[in-house]
Amino acid sequence: MAARGKSHPKGKHSIPRVAVLVDTSTSWGRRIVTGIHNYIRKSGRWQLFIEARGMEENWSVPPGWQGDGVIARIGNPEMAAGLKALRIPVINVSGIQLPGVAFPRVTTDLNASARLAADHFLNRGFKHFAFFSLSGLSYVAALQEAFVRAVQSAGVQCAIHTEMPRHGAEMDWNADLAQLGEWLRTLPKPVGVLTWNQSSGREVIFACQVAGLLVPEEVAVLSASDDDLLCEVLQIPMSGIMVAAEQIGHEAARLLHRLMRGGKAPKEPTLFPSLNVVTRHSTDTLAMPDRALVKALSYIRANVAREIQVNDVAREAGVSRRVLERRFAEQLGRTPAEEIRRLHFERAKELLAETDLPIPDVAEAAGFGSPEYLAYLFRENMKVTPLQYRKQIRSR
Repeated sequence: MAARGKSHPKGKHSIPRVAVLVDTSTSWGRRIVTGIHNYIRKSGRWQLFIEARGMEENWSVPPGWQGDGVIARIGNPEMAAGLKALRIPVINVSGIQLPGVAFPRVTTDLNASARLAADHFLNRGFKHFAFFSLSGLSYVAALQEAFVRAVQSAGVQCAIHTEMPRHGAEMDWNADLAQLGEWLRTLPKPVGVLTWNQSSGREVIFACQVAGLLVPEEVAVLSASDDDLLCEVLQIPMSGIMVAAEQIGHEAARLLHRLMRGGKAPKEPTLFPSLNVVTRHSTDTLAMPDRALVKALSYIRANVAREIQVNDVAREAGVSRRVLERRFAEQLGRTPAEEIRRLHFERAKELLAETDLPIPDVAEAAGFGSPEYLAYLFRENMKVTPLQYRKQIRSR
């Protein structure tokens, strides 16, 4: 916990003065700021001090700055020491855990992100997995270990390839694509590859192009963080995991507000699971040799916004219902009806998180027959109502 000055236990200004030291060059950083702003809109005025900054810039407050609190992505010991010297409350929103640095943390649950990534590939039929890692970064190693555990729990193994980043977690633009391509060639195909961020995923996609490997048919690439600009502008748009950045920013602001009023800091970090995978071309495939099963799954995905029956799916796949159910059980371990329900449910979760549609409209747009059935599924699976889920996931 950050040290506090005795002269101003409840803040020294009538309007709190708060520094926000996160990058504004990425979707993650901008969404953190949005979450902070959402909290302020409900809870009173703050004077925010924030500047346009890049991900790996060295951040600090100007000498002599008089403030009441800080929300920061603390990435190195020097920054941590400078913030501690301010003797005001500090909330850390970084996934980086620095030895001896004990500021309250609000950040992403990497274990949940790893499970989400593994499920994204498993639900598409992948049986081979790999992780593109970055050496010397404990937070990347934590995600790597969590992803390996997640795929091993499904009875499969995960290959690892490690590169030295240029600075922070950013890849060298002069990375040896030929060498990376050779590693990718050795992997059994099709393979699902998870990377820490967009720049790592970019190098994997470029290496596939150099090695003559097809993305996503042979190598599907998923970034553990989504950037709506950087993931889209690649020649092969890349899928990314949408972390709960607005919720992290909102909770960081709420916690900072409490500390500025003299409250106690929590002993454990507050972790938010990621929201969903934003699927783009780099993972938009089904890794299955059974063409009837591929046709069935493609039909379900294409019609996730309307009610469909198992007989509709079997007819589209060109097989009998009994044959379809047997193939689903053998290759996916679930029934066609369960897959229809799962995808409808995921669609409903996305709509609740990303739109303001009334619950009956969400049920209709997600292919459910009634809002009552949607509510039943939420109580069974999430232990909350759809409206409670929306409030939790959006922190509003």
